Amino acid sequence: MVKKRSIFVIVIILALILLLAYLAYTELIQKHEAKVDIDDAENHAEDRIEAPDFQVVDVYGNTVNLSDFTGTPIVINYWASWCGPCKMEMPDFNEAYSEVGEKVQFMMINVVDGRRETETSGREYIMSNGFEFPVFYDIGLDASLSYGITSYPTTLFVDAEGYIVSGYIGAISKQTLLEAINTLLE
Repeated sequence: MVKKRSIFVIVIILALILLLAYLAYTELIQKHEAKVDIDDAENHAEDRIEAPDFQVVDVYGNTVNLSDFTGTPIVINYWASWCGPCKMEMPDFNEAYSEVGEKVQFMMINVVDGRRETETSGREYIMSNGFEFPVFYDIGLDASLSYGITSYPTTLFVDAEGYIVSGYIGAISKQTLLEAINTLLE
């Protein structure tokens, strides 16, 4: 009886520890939300949010700024080769790029932290899957930090004037991707 009671107490203590850990994690995530609230970025002139500029590196090692593409609608996707949901949506992004890549700039940004994700691992993933969309490397994490990106994948849609139109945290379907691109092209 004492043994069962001890096990019960231990289970209760572990449940309380898990609950406290969950609450602490939730509080921590809320403190590190994106600097730009992508869910509130609407097309009302007074509410429009300008997309913060950032620097990434292209596959040739050239520095590229987001502002280099002002005048063209932009699809920005933050991803990593170890990310399951990222891998799931990549074929849809590649198909969309094949369909509308002449009208919209795709910025498929590989978030390189140097430990879990490296430029080499990202490059190998892209090559092994035959993806043709433009890939950029966020080596200094400038692009990620500019938007407070903490979850992958994250996709942002920026209009030709440089304002955020919409964004999604997590994998998106091809239908959602194409609908958001059509909104950019309207």
